[in-house]
Formats: sequence, structure tokens, C-alpha cells
Amino acid sequence: QVQLVESGGGLVQPGGSLRLSCAASGSINSINDMDWYCQAPGKQREWVATITRSGSTNYADSIKGRFTISRDNAKNTMYLQMSSLKPDDTAVYYCKALMNPLGTRTWNNYWGQGTQVTVSA
Repeated sequence: QVQLVESGGGLVQPGGSLRLSCAASGSINSINDMDWYCQAPGKQREWVATITRSGSTNYADSIKGRFTISRDNAKNTMYLQMSSLKPDDTAVYYCKALMNPLGTRTWNNYWGQGTQVTVSA
């Protein structure tokens, strides 16, 4: 069974940093685009950043210059380095990946369960 698991969330003071990880596991043939989303209390889930298999990146304007997305294809893992955190960054952060399970010809989007990031003094 293919799954994504996020980790690295927690409580951090404004101006601080966190590094989130998203690990894909199971019978995976290939992973294409990987993304980070966030959902603040009472708000809809929002796109944060995308990284392609080749390493091209794209960011939401709200986090550009403060967050960096990266991935390690050998480990099937994606990261989000978060710096200069603000209280408005408080949210549950989810990863999403377009994956081809082993033995199939299908590509499906898979979501992780989310990790809480709280930015507060």
C-alpha cells in the first residue's frame, strides 16, 4: 500500500525555523510532482509549493523567499524548510504526491495525514 507520512511539525516562536519531511512508502514505481499544502483553522486548504521530479520548483507568493522545497528521489522524500516563520503560517501542513504504484499503469494523487505547525510566542 502506497502512503505518505509527514513529520517535523511543532511549536516555534515567530522568526524561527522548522523543517518538514514527507516520506513516501510502499510499492512505488515512480513519483512525479510533489506538493505542500496548508490549512489554517477555519480556512480552505491552500497550495504552498511544488517540486517536480527533476527539481523545478514553484512557490505561493505568501511564502516566497522564506520557505524552500526540496526532495531526495533516492529516499522518496520531500522537504519543506521553513524560515522567518510568522503567526499567519500556523496551519496543518499536508504533502501530496503524484505516484505510480508498482505493477500498475495508473498515476494517482496521494495525500499525507498532515503535520501541525504552530507559530506563537
